Amino acid sequence: METLINQVRLSLIQGDITEQDTDAIVNAANPSLMGGGGVDGAIHRAGGPVILDECNQIVAKQGRLPTGKAVITTGGNLKAKHVIHTVGPIWDGGDRNEAELLASAYRESIKLAAERNLTSISFPSVSTGAYGYPLDKAARVALRAVVSFLEEKPTSLKEVNFVLFDSSTYESYCSTLKELI
Repeated sequence: METLINQVRLSLIQGDITEQDTDAIVNAANPSLMGGGGVDGAIHRAGGPVILDECNQIVAKQGRLPTGKAVITTGGNLKAKHVIHTVGPIWDGGDRNEAELLASAYRESIKLAAERNLTSISFPSVSTGAYGYPLDKAARVALRAVVSFLEEKPTSLKEVNFVLFDSSTYESYCSTLKELI
């Protein structure tokens, strides 16, 4: 499924984020940036040790990555030239600013891509795995954050993909995008 927003193609794809050939892929990281399970572990394994080395340098310089913030490394062995690491919130019932923190993770990631004059970026569904964010709520927050960023002003970005690992995640994002547009 795809739509055009302010000259940028927004696509929903069911697939593997580590296989994307965009300028950047987004990693649903943990604050230590050390890799882990889910998307984070898959990106670190596919990208090789250079990503971990760069993450170690970032943490040594600035400390752990706060929830809702983003940093960038090279893509190592990935097709993507860069990995934008962001930390989404752990779901705790929705009363602990989770929606704003999740929206910030998406905004900070896409903003970083635009600041680097990248033309394409691929997002996973941040926080919906081990962090337990309800899928339908996360899809709404993610798509609203990205769509509103693209509507605000012209950007270097020409292509924004949401690469969703399984059919239930893909279907949730599709129905949410249909509601928003």
